[in-house]
Parts: sequence; C-alpha cells; structure tokens
Amino acid sequence: MKHTKRYLVGISALLVLVVGGGVALGRALNKDDDLMEDTTPKTMDVILTEIRSLMQDYSIEAYIIPSVDAHNSEYISLHDRRYQYVTNFTGSAGTAIITLSKAAFWTDSRYHLQAENEIDPAYWTLMKEGLTGVPTRDEWLLSNLSPGAQVGTDPFLIASTEYERLGAVLAQHGFRLITLERNLVDIVWNNRPPQTAEDLRPLALTYTGQRASEKVQALRVILQENSANALVVSALDEIAWLLNLRGSDIRYNPVFFAYVIVSHGNLHLFTNPDRINDTIRAHFTAEGIVVDVRDYRDILAGIEEYVKGGNRLIVSTACSQALYASIPADQRIQLYSVVAKLKAVKNAVEATGMRRAHIRDGAAVVRYLHWLEQTVDGGNVTELSGAAKLHEFRSEQDMFVDLSFTAISAFGPNGAIVHYSPNEETDLPITRDGIYLIDSGGQYLDGTTDVTRSVHLGEPTDFQRECFTRVLKGFLSLASAVFPVRASGTVFDVLARKALWDVGLDYGHGTGHGIGSFLGVHEYPPSFVSNSASPSNQGVVENMFSSNEPGYYQAGQFGVRIEDIVQVVKATVPYDFNGRGALTFYTNTLVPIQQRLIDRTLLSAAELTQLNAYHRRVMDEVGPLLLQQDDPDAYQWLIEATKEIVAS
Repeated sequence: MKHTKRYLVGISALLVLVVGGGVALGRALNKDDDLMEDTTPKTMDVILTEIRSLMQDYSIEAYIIPSVDAHNSEYISLHDRRYQYVTNFTGSAGTAIITLSKAAFWTDSRYHLQAENEIDPAYWTLMKEGLTGVPTRDEWLLSNLSPGAQVGTDPFLIASTEYERLGAVLAQHGFRLITLERNLVDIVWNNRPPQTAEDLRPLALTYTGQRASEKVQALRVILQENSANALVVSALDEIAWLLNLRGSDIRYNPVFFAYVIVSHGNLHLFTNPDRINDTIRAHFTAEGIVVDVRDYRDILAGIEEYVKGGNRLIVSTACSQALYASIPADQRIQLYSVVAKLKAVKNAVEATGMRRAHIRDGAAVVRYLHWLEQTVDGGNVTELSGAAKLHEFRSEQDMFVDLSFTAISAFGPNGAIVHYSPNEETDLPITRDGIYLIDSGGQYLDGTTDVTRSVHLGEPTDFQRECFTRVLKGFLSLASAVFPVRASGTVFDVLARKALWDVGLDYGHGTGHGIGSFLGVHEYPPSFVSNSASPSNQGVVENMFSSNEPGYYQAGQFGVRIEDIVQVVKATVPYDFNGRGALTFYTNTLVPIQQRLIDRTLLSAAELTQLNAYHRRVMDEVGPLLLQQDDPDAYQWLIEATKEIVAS
C-alpha cells in the first residue's frame, strides 16, 4: 500500500552559518507548503523571473541549484528534481546557477549531447565541463558578480566540503556564500510532485549475510577508535544496508528517506513513523536491534540533543552543510563515510548472491539479444519497445524486483549520448544499419546488475570495428589485471584506455563504479577514474564489486560501450607483492561479446584465449538456465554467439 506523505518535504530548524568571515542566518528546508491552487505549468521565462525576484528579496546576486537531494543522492525523486524544473535537463548530474541577468548550467561529458537537446539556449548557457575554454563554476561566478555580492544556496543541497571550498574561493575575492531560509525553487514550483513514503521491505539474513546488530556493533567499534560518542548517517543506501531494510522512495533505488544516529547505547531512526508497522518492528527484533523511531524532520533536533550533552559526533565528508553546521567544530569529526567503506566489501552471502543474480540476468539479456536478432527485420522494434521487451525478460527471472535504472537503449547517433534515455520524441527504430547500445540492469533480492553490450545487426564499417575492438582490448586488460591490495582505481582507468590512446581516441566518463547488493547501481567506493584525488578512490580490496566499462563515442554517428560487473578476488602470483597480497578480478556478468564487431587482427593470442574462456563460461552457466526456461532457440543462438574465435 502506498502512503503519500507531503511532510517529508523538509525540516524546520534555525542555523547559524559562518562563511568567509561573514555570518548568515537561515533555516533548513521549508516547512510544509500547501500546493498552490493554480498548478498550471509555468513558462521558463516566468520561472526565472520569479526566482530572480526572490533573489532580490534575499539580497543575493547568484543562486546555486545542484542536482542532488538532502542526502547527496545521485538519483533523486521527482519531488527533488529542482534543477530539472528550472532547466528542463533530465540527466542525473549538473549544476544550475542563476544570476539577476544570466543563467548557466554545467554538466560533464556524459551529458553534453543530451543537454544540448534539452536546454533552451534562449534562457540558459550550456557549460560543457572538461572542454577547453569552458569556464568552471568558480570562474564564471567570479566574473559575473559585483563587488561584495552574496551567493545563495540551500544548506541541505550542498555537501559541507563543497560549501567550505566554494565559500573560501568567494571570500578571497570579497564575495560571500550564504544559505537561505527557503529553497527558492520550492517557492515558485507550483505543480511539484508530492514526496512519497512507500512501505518498507525487510531483507532476510538469507540475502544480507549479516544481522543489523553486527553492523551497528562494527560502527560502535569505530566510534571507540575515534573517541566519538555518535555517528550521523545521512546517505540513503547506507541506511538501507545498515538496517537490512529496503524501500522504493526513489525509482529503481531500493532506499527510503531517513537519517540514522548511532551512539554507544542508542540507535535513532528518523523517518516517516507511519511506515514502522508490526512487520518492521518484528524485523528489528529479529535483527537484534532496538530502534528509537523519530520523525524525519527531527534530525537537527536529534543532533542538537547530542551536541548539548557535550558529545563528539562523526559525520561524512559527503554530508550536507546543514548537518555539518549543526555540530560545533570542537565536537565534530568528519571522515570519509565509515559506513560506505564497510558496505563496499561484500560478505560471502552477498558475493554469492551477486554471482547468482548475474546468471539469471545473463539469461534475460541473452533472450533479448536473440529476440532482437529475430525481430528487427519486421521494422517494429524501437529503442523504447526494445527496452520494454528486455524488462519483460528480466521480470520473468526468479527474485526479480525491478530495474536498477532506466535502460540506455540507444541506436545509431543516440548511442553517442553516454547517458541517453529514450522518449517518444527521440525514439529511433532499431535496424541493421547501425550500432545498437543497450546499457541496462536489474534489482534482484540477491543482487544488483548493470551490463552494457554494443551490437551491429548488419555490416559494421572498418572504423566501427576498430573502435569496438580497441574498447574490447581495454575491457579485457582491466578484467585480467593482477594488482596489489589497495591499488588505486587510477591504475585500472589507464589500463582500460591504453588501446584507445594508442591511436588518439578516448572517452569522457569514468571506467568503473562500485555497485550495491540489491541497492544502488552506482555506489562508492570503489571508483576507477583518472583523478587519483577523487574521494571515492579509497583503494581496492577483496570482495569489492565494480563495473568495467570503457567506451568510445562518435558524436552524431554511434556509441560503443562494453560493461561487466567484476568482483575483486585473491590472485596467486609467485611473489605476492612482498606479502602485501595479490588481487585480480572475477567477472560476474555473463553475456556474450558480439563477434561481428571484432577486428580479430587487433587482438593478441592472449586476448583471444581470454575471450574464448569467458564465452565458455557464459555457455556453461547461462545455457542450462535457458533450457530450464524452455527457450531452446535462445540456447541455439547462444551456442553460435559463444563459438570459439580463431586468429585471422
């Protein structure tokens, strides 16, 4: 049963924030706001005009609108998509800045093409991060503010580390960053979708492998080690993992809106109290925890109680400025999330579940690729209908709950849009005349999946084959790597890019992201990125899970990406890095790599051997399940798709 609760909108509390030598008085997110009677959609001109009028009321010259919610979530609910409301951009990452006369939107290379298609240049200037000549947000602000100007933002929608960094930059030039008592977008958003509070799902020990009481005890040990009295947990995936509960407040993400405070003697859960029914109370008892349930809006009051008691509290480096500022500096300990570090290392039950989920998911994707090959000539398959068919195949698998994200079903030029999401206006037919990229995943009770395959159902060009094969070479290099314990994710990013770099090609996104166990499809750590200073680059240890996803994108023509989920496992090598310990990867994803797109002359004998061994695994593990599911045609297709590749 669904319960729509509008009071999850915000939290009411008074904050005093000191930034760059100045003091700003504000409160957190707004109190409950009744929806305005007139819910007629507003034009972009009206939205920006109303926001600018409010900016003048608050004496600010610029207003920052990030693409996160109060929990710094990457994927957010419709209720929290403020940046989409003001820009029309539907991607998952970006920052909007509005001044009294200008408006600019920054997004990374994954979304450059998508943003071009969605943002109206009459109102917004698109800033393609990473390109030469594009100013950073800092540079743009500094050049567009008058002397002594103030910049405003919502304290719940900016990480404390970013707030301090930007505040210091602005202060050096005579400007001031402040937090406002109201979110300006919320005030003008008259047809805002309500926030939902869905029923919670207890996750049994069969899937979690560890009781909540054990996880809480591990956190209490960390409190002791840091001479702290309490830990504030604000990331939604961390709360779901800690309590062995799942929700559905954000589409495709099995999380729920909540905060948690763990102390040596208490466990406080701040959420919608109505969702804590007899089933959830019985779950807490079975998990060996006693939970003090409080209203979601009381989180700052809960922190204040610990502060008044003279306690020292740990907060994450990713926590909001609102939470950070509610704790005096001499009582605050800020660390990279200790919960994220624990959660990233899967236990034996979780690791086994992930492997099993990927076998079933592999069967669904194989059935889809076979179906596509057989159906494409009818002319009725499009990006949207194809994605729907894949969803259907997944839904027939045991323990399937939902998708893990909206499928990136992209044909031809749409494949060059890294995080493309088809809609009725962009929906292209899938034909034999181009590359089709399908990036998709499922949420299963025993694991989360994320797989990308690029296929050409006709005759690829030589350039397409070369691009695909160079992506494949990087993919194979990463998958077969042997490395020391706590190796940096930067190492793997370089391995995946080398074959592309050799001929002057590259891709603009990271090479790997962590993934949850029936949790977020993007979780960190680990992180395989070029930036060694990335906070989530914590070093790789056994039983972390990551994606392996190099790619190449030719704007206006095609995109290529190959993505598997890999597990960090022990490796046996002669010298074991002088006792440090050797690790390698085990590939969980079980879907064949299309041979039609491979230029065999570019693969070494070792790479052919590695690919053939992988295909034998796919056949051995997925083939029997296809027969069990009474799909002999897909089984025969798989035999052909995994046949041994011989050197040219």
